Amino acid sequence: MPDGSGTFYGGIPVFRGFGRLMDPALYSPLPDDWSIGVADIVESTKAIAEARYKAVNMAGAAVIAAVTNALEGREFPFVFGGDGASFAVSHDDLDRAREALALTATWVKEDLNLVMRVALVPIAAVRAQGLDVRVARFGPSPNLSYAMFTGGGLGWAEAAMKRGEFAISPAPSGTQPDLSGLSCRFEEIPSAQGLILSVLVVPARGADPLAFRRLIEDVIALVERSPDAGRPVPPGGPPLRWPPAGIDFEARAARGGSLLARRAHVLVHTLFAYFIMRFGISVGGFVPKTYVQQVVENSDFRKYDDGLRMVLDCTPELERALTQRLSAAASSGVARYGLHPQDAAMMTCFTPSALRSDHVHFIDGARGGYASAATALKAMAT
Repeated sequence: MPDGSGTFYGGIPVFRGFGRLMDPALYSPLPDDWSIGVADIVESTKAIAEARYKAVNMAGAAVIAAVTNALEGREFPFVFGGDGASFAVSHDDLDRAREALALTATWVKEDLNLVMRVALVPIAAVRAQGLDVRVARFGPSPNLSYAMFTGGGLGWAEAAMKRGEFAISPAPSGTQPDLSGLSCRFEEIPSAQGLILSVLVVPARGADPLAFRRLIEDVIALVERSPDAGRPVPPGGPPLRWPPAGIDFEARAARGGSLLARRAHVLVHTLFAYFIMRFGISVGGFVPKTYVQQVVENSDFRKYDDGLRMVLDCTPELERALTQRLSAAASSGVARYGLHPQDAAMMTCFTPSALRSDHVHFIDGARGGYASAATALKAMAT
């Protein structure tokens, strides 16, 4: 384990209760020698128009899987953004993170036929702009915590990447990151309340911070009063069928042997997994009922990274209430927002070990999700 600033993230207390999200006392500034990693898919809107939702989400989750495996499972702050991801690493882990990003960009191009931008931005460059990156840890369950980011620096780092700054070149052709534990075996999750709503809310330029905080707290309060606080993953877990719809992606994420051989291996492995999950058979310490409960609790359907990001199972009434509140905030110069309704959500999983309780499950809308909500948000600025 690295020492010094490398232990920074693990020392941040975990907070419970999503409604506390905007309390600035929960957030700690990154140490001066840390860096921000950012990645996104070029022309993700086009890929979504071609119904390549799973590929786009797999690419975004691959960033987190590759960096986690490169750091040998050490905790670091990250956030999944649908068509990309952001994270922060200490100086001790910088070289490993750089290599993982380069390898992931190559894998995304050669195995998913998508183009991924990747960059590492020193926190000093962010602070030179008068911005910051502060991190909190939200615990949705006793199993794990997720990072929350504020300070404006994450958004600036992403914009800098899109301008071509701080870029990392892809690794040589034919190389591949360690994506162990990355999968997308679950089927799409249909809405139980009426629709799945992807939500993005960011402060407008020059917005009053207190007014924006009140807006976010109002939005969270509206959602908290809805059935199961808008969680899109049902208590019994997402639908599971065999063969899974994401089998080709999982085979491409595996290492060793031909793609045909990897597909065959994944088919056999997922058939065994389906059998024990379907019939609730405990094997070697793995208890299907417990695992499914953890899948539900560990789903990242709401988070904050310089803006509120949620995927909600939503009644039409809640959608109208959210739209009304957000529209009023936009009219008064407090916020910009994007909403994207669809009929289902989807899950991409990172499970390094099914015997541990801290497996992570990334949620997005199944028809464009966050990327489409981002498009709607950008349209408000034009």
